[in-house]
Amino acid sequence: MAQLSFGGDWTKEKLERVQKYLVAYRKVTKNQPFQTIYIDAFAGMGYCCPRQSAEGPMLTIPGFAEAETQEFLKGSVRLALEVEPPFSGYIFIEKDSTNCAELSKLKQEFPDKQISIINEDANRYVKHLCSGTNWRSRRAVMFLDPYGMQVSWDTVKSISETGAIDMWYLFPLGVAVSRLLKTDGVVEEPEAKRLDDVFGTKEWQDAFYELRMERNLFGERASLQKTATFDSISRFLIDRLETIFPGVAKNPLPLFSSKNVPLYLLCFAAANERGARIAIKIAQHILRR
Repeated sequence: MAQLSFGGDWTKEKLERVQKYLVAYRKVTKNQPFQTIYIDAFAGMGYCCPRQSAEGPMLTIPGFAEAETQEFLKGSVRLALEVEPPFSGYIFIEKDSTNCAELSKLKQEFPDKQISIINEDANRYVKHLCSGTNWRSRRAVMFLDPYGMQVSWDTVKSISETGAIDMWYLFPLGVAVSRLLKTDGVVEEPEAKRLDDVFGTKEWQDAFYELRMERNLFGERASLQKTATFDSISRFLIDRLETIFPGVAKNPLPLFSSKNVPLYLLCFAAANERGARIAIKIAQHILRR
């Protein structure tokens, strides 16, 4: 796995990768007859805000109004709005009403853009959008950037079924999934259900654990032992995506903490069978270290 330094670098890295794809996507599709839509399913406030540290209160950033500071704090929403040529429309989904109020300000800042702000649960709205839209004359790029394991497999499957959406997915590899896979194999029901939901199957149990026989004073007993590694979890996810998408990037990008622990896995999949080959070629090049 390629390593990225922490302290904001991994966040900047994921945004730069997605932005590069958006630029390439619009160059390829600018003369096509269909409408193009950018969808941000966890839009936040439209910019990257430093989170509260466990070691103390969040520091105030001097010179917040300075151009270079604003550039650093730009989130996926703003970066997408700045892509030229622009998309036909933008859909920003955000469950928090306060964040939605911040997002609404973008309509004044970008009056020439067709922006829709959706104050709703991302899973529910994405499934509604995917099933309720006529995709024959539309194509889209969707960015799934959850804080943890909020994205259900049903949502991912609904994206694949459109046959029209290119999906970027920030998968919670180390911040959530790996932590739920207990070493002794005892994964309690609430955590097991979350893993079922995120992978869309119970097969993770066989993929990440194996039954071993241990000998003690009383004879032999069977026990589950964790065999999962960050690499094997990544491969399992890519294999799962390949069961529903015609195109999946083979080189997802792990994003590391300062302690060399993978936090997230930046993945790409294309739902449009006709355009999947070129989409995967571009995405794999962008994901390459």
